[in-house]
Amino acid sequence: MKWKQALRNLLPADQISENPTILEHHSKDESYHLPVKPDIVIFPKSKQEISEVMKIAYKYQIPVVPFGAGSSLEGHPIPVSGGISMDFQWMNHIIEIRQNDLLVKVQPGVTRMQLNKALKNYGLFFPVDPGADATIGGMTSTNASGTTTVKYGAMKDVVRGLEVVLANGDIVTVGGLAAKSSSGYNLTPLFVGSEGTLGVFTEITLKVFGIPEATLACRAIFPSVDHAIKAANAMVSSGIPIARVELVDTRSMKQVNIHNETTYPEQPTLFMEFHGNEAGIKADVGFAQELAELEGCTQFEYEIDSKKKAQLWEARHTLAYAFKHGYPEKKNMSTDVCVPLSKLPDAISHASSLLESYGLVGGIVGHVGDGNFHALLMVDPNDPGELEKAQQLNQEIVEFAIDCGGTATGEHGIGLGKIDYLYKEHSTSIHLMKIIKDQFDPLGILNPGKMFK
Repeated sequence: MKWKQALRNLLPADQISENPTILEHHSKDESYHLPVKPDIVIFPKSKQEISEVMKIAYKYQIPVVPFGAGSSLEGHPIPVSGGISMDFQWMNHIIEIRQNDLLVKVQPGVTRMQLNKALKNYGLFFPVDPGADATIGGMTSTNASGTTTVKYGAMKDVVRGLEVVLANGDIVTVGGLAAKSSSGYNLTPLFVGSEGTLGVFTEITLKVFGIPEATLACRAIFPSVDHAIKAANAMVSSGIPIARVELVDTRSMKQVNIHNETTYPEQPTLFMEFHGNEAGIKADVGFAQELAELEGCTQFEYEIDSKKKAQLWEARHTLAYAFKHGYPEKKNMSTDVCVPLSKLPDAISHASSLLESYGLVGGIVGHVGDGNFHALLMVDPNDPGELEKAQQLNQEIVEFAIDCGGTATGEHGIGLGKIDYLYKEHSTSIHLMKIIKDQFDPLGILNPGKMFK
């Protein structure tokens, strides 16, 4: 094929591969979606190489699909139309740390943990924590968030600027270093969350934060999910500067105990974390405990020691893997709705009753401080009946959320699994999204099959 030869003429032999094992690795992510192999995998080392690759792809109309860590939960890096899988593992350099500006500039292949290890030497940290050690490029692509969103925001709140290679190979920059700007259209958040459909990121400028003087982790047990959610809402609405507040339901706590051989109470649990100075944290935690007890909290414990904090949070952090290891023949399908806080108790109650009635394996966890929750479903993708039940359950949860004024996806993105919901949620503006897509990618070569029908 002429386009493959053009790539071989452009890139050294160690930056291009058709090895069956490498193709297989780039055919999937951590979702339940069926794998599809790319035709070829490339490993660029610079924006100039990416620009030249895109020019070749544009000339021959070859699909290009960015690939970070493969930790997506909605099939974003699956090359459903074949073509080029563009792996960023060699573009993993931290370009610049601007300590006094609280900014850092990175290449897209830098991972979250890699970045925080480097920032620690400067007394800084990057707060967005989706759980997996995802790449910054992938997190930007999906507008990832996670456990700390309630205090620090999602990727759209911390991405200050981007360098992007467009479908035709042009290199553009959007945003900048300033904390605010009223200059022209704000294109930066347009690219954040675009899921590889508008351009390929080559540099990302991020806002970072000073490491807090002290942190304290808490675990609170409640008689019901409803009590736990009401307690979390009370904490957030009272103005307590809580950094994380996570719900884990009874089913999930049972699975954690099986996986970790622990004896946690198998009841709805809130996992919380507070950042600040020692005196302020003690006051915040005391107030949080009072609010929790008003909602029937039966046990409230906290830790300051770093190792004990990690142990206390282990149940939440290992939850997805607890289900995966417990049901190795199944794949994880995770719902990802976000609703207004006032609707959260009803939405989670609705999802819990559906999980019970459909008889599927799974549990419910949530970033309840910002209204985002997940039903973690373990599904055999090769069992059409079970897959259909899971998709129907997912649909009912999503439609309930949208009817509440919420969204089909709080942080995982549309990808392959939520395209129909995008059309329902944005029925009056989907045509504008398509116009934007056509302007940036008129040949439809950037991650085709994602977002749009």
